[in-house]
Amino acid sequence: MSSRHGPPKHQNKYSWKPNAGRKINETEVGGRFRPLSEVTGVCPRCKDQIEWKRRYGKYKPLSEPAKCQSCSKRAVRQAYHNLCPGCAKEQGVCAKCRCQVGQIVGRDISEVEAEQKMLEEAIKNARERERRSLLRAMNKEKPKNSDKTATEKVNKVGELFPSATLEDYAELNRDDFEDDDDVDDGRVL
Repeated sequence: MSSRHGPPKHQNKYSWKPNAGRKINETEVGGRFRPLSEVTGVCPRCKDQIEWKRRYGKYKPLSEPAKCQSCSKRAVRQAYHNLCPGCAKEQGVCAKCRCQVGQIVGRDISEVEAEQKMLEEAIKNARERERRSLLRAMNKEKPKNSDKTATEKVNKVGELFPSATLEDYAELNRDDFEDDDDVDDGRVL
């Protein structure tokens, strides 16, 4: 045991990286093609703990779903969670530490699916030029590493669409498309 107290004698020149000399297979979970899932359904403190484990190589993903401590079903699909998303949402608690919190990090799968469906509808109703620019913007937004979270991407919709909601955007594009049919585009036939 050292008797020295206080900060370290020498400052580190670079941060420690787990598995620095080891090649990572891009198709494994945690690789480039299969990134780790977003941490959802937990309080900010528990999210920071799980992110720390991922950052420093201590994270162990689940190989199969775990049992929920409330309903005893095998429905826990994220590592370090004790409750399934349904029980955690029903009880209004963090899925990891089971404490009552006002703010839960992340979104439910049903919310994500609903937003995805609305986005696909807007893309389907858009013109080709706008569709391609939307797809480019969405691909540009996708994170290269798994450190990005869903909460950071929530407010990006306002930047992609000139309207407040996807339905307004789809209506706007339908109106533009109908107006374009009436106007002569100036080509010589």
